[in-house]
Amino acid sequence: MTEPPEVSEEEFRRTCDFLYRRSGMLFTEGKRYYVQRRIAERMAALKIAAFTTYFAFLRSDADGEIEKFINAFTVNETYFYREEHQLRCLSSDLLNERVGSKRPGQALRIWSVPCSTGEEPYSIGMWLLENWPDVDAQDIEILGSDIDTECVNAARRGEFGLRALMRLTPDLVAKYFVPSGKERWRIVDDLRQSVQFTKVNLIDSAETRRHGVFDVIFCRNVLIYFDDTSRRLAAENLFECLAPGGFICLGHTESMSRISPLFEVRRFADAIVYQRPQGGARD
Repeated sequence: MTEPPEVSEEEFRRTCDFLYRRSGMLFTEGKRYYVQRRIAERMAALKIAAFTTYFAFLRSDADGEIEKFINAFTVNETYFYREEHQLRCLSSDLLNERVGSKRPGQALRIWSVPCSTGEEPYSIGMWLLENWPDVDAQDIEILGSDIDTECVNAARRGEFGLRALMRLTPDLVAKYFVPSGKERWRIVDDLRQSVQFTKVNLIDSAETRRHGVFDVIFCRNVLIYFDDTSRRLAAENLFECLAPGGFICLGHTESMSRISPLFEVRRFADAIVYQRPQGGARD
């Protein structure tokens, strides 16, 4: 593997500022090598030799380069049934509380954001089918969203390798997947078609708002890539997407209490989650 070309201090700063304004992701000097490699990959793909030429191409969004540029910086390592304790909390506590707030015929809505290549939203569907007694009595909508459009397209295809399935029992794999190639499996059509996928940028309030209101949001392991300002903005946008009394689940290293005062902490047997107060409105 060849070394990526050096970028100057000014070029590094301009790249990081551009990425931050567009996505909320913050990269500091400690990530210089990572940033340089991502820039080099995009320049090589376009056969552009000079950074100034590439940056002008990027800023003009020629051939949709901004989207491809952001995609190059996203982290998409995940697998089925990750942080299973939150799935247990979902079926044992969260949805049972939310059912009582629904009008007849009103769907329970669950949002996985970011959804990466689909493991999390499909895991939610599988878990509820296996573990929630009321699953057949309720109308449930599951939506997965991500800023990385390549991930969204992969999630729609629903094909996965061995690593993604490592936490699943053979019975679950046999029940919810069909072989699709050498060490590749595809989600069965019924489950794949029951989960919808969209693109979203968490710091863009117009994009988050158009997805509607949810009863439960899984937003795990993304806010750690934001600075304080972007975290607060994302938290406010997520707050507006929760129904009063709705819940948000973060990654195990994240704490909404350190980000925003809008949410109440709820401690259940299996997980600590954050709730939009029943009063509903922001101060």
